[in-house]
Amino acid sequence: MTLHRASGHWRLGLTLSLITALSWATLPIALKLVLDSLDPLTLTWFRFLVAALVTAAWLGLRGKLRGYGALGRRGWTLLGVAALMLVGNYVFYLLGVQHTSPANAQLLIQLAPLLMALGGIWVFGEVFHRGQWLGLAVLVAGLGLFFHDQLALASAAESLASSATRPGAYVFGSALVLVAAVVWAVYALAQKQLLVKLGSMQVLLAIYAFAALALWPFATPSALLRLDGVHWALLLFCAFNTVGAYGAFAEALAHWEASRVSAVLATTPLLCLGAAAVVHALFPQWLAAERITWLGWLGALLAVAGSAAVSLLNRRPAAPVAEPG
Repeated sequence: MTLHRASGHWRLGLTLSLITALSWATLPIALKLVLDSLDPLTLTWFRFLVAALVTAAWLGLRGKLRGYGALGRRGWTLLGVAALMLVGNYVFYLLGVQHTSPANAQLLIQLAPLLMALGGIWVFGEVFHRGQWLGLAVLVAGLGLFFHDQLALASAAESLASSATRPGAYVFGSALVLVAAVVWAVYALAQKQLLVKLGSMQVLLAIYAFAALALWPFATPSALLRLDGVHWALLLFCAFNTVGAYGAFAEALAHWEASRVSAVLATTPLLCLGAAAVVHALFPQWLAAERITWLGWLGALLAVAGSAAVSLLNRRPAAPVAEPG
């Protein structure tokens, strides 16, 4: 079997990887701001609708809209499971962001690809090397430190007005993000099996279309008419973020080694912390400042290091899937 080789244009690969990381780092911030004026189901429905239309246009221009007849009964069932899981990921992640901070949500969602990797061991018999197990342990330890730090700060700030600072809200939001990570892992494993019959973009198109139709009865499209210019801009950013980040990610893999791309993407939580700080400095009325002690920063760095270790030590490139959240 002929293996894919990167083009060697590492500067382009690095640039595209950074674009992807920045897109995913800023997404939870934009989502939290849009949620001030739009309900979670309508926001999720709109994101899936735009993703479906853009992906359909992209595949149509390349004559790749056919091939679904080869799925068969089991294939369609698996496609339905993948669609339900991705819808659940988007909704649970969005609800989690609503009850916790963007940086916390972005850090916790890092569990999603690692749960997928563990699922690959169980379902597909893939191999997890000793260094990757060590990286997983470092990641879990880092998340534990960060969670402890944020919970302690939330307890200390319980008397403040913002509900997002209360320990109960923090724990509830974190739990929702963890559920989002679990269902995304199930979706990713289902898509991996579907690649036997369809291309990755064909699978994503079917899922996006299914999700948009499934959420339509629960969405309130008329609420979009009440958005102001700023929230419309943020909504469009959220909608095109999925498609644009995925395109940059896929193109980065064409020009740079998968392990190096994954290492850059592992910095996404730290970039999210930086982006949140910039938004708070420029528009303090929009977003509360992230409150992190040295213990929390240590936990975040360990989580990033553990995620990078797992990615760097697993050099087999994986098929592209929709990013979690």
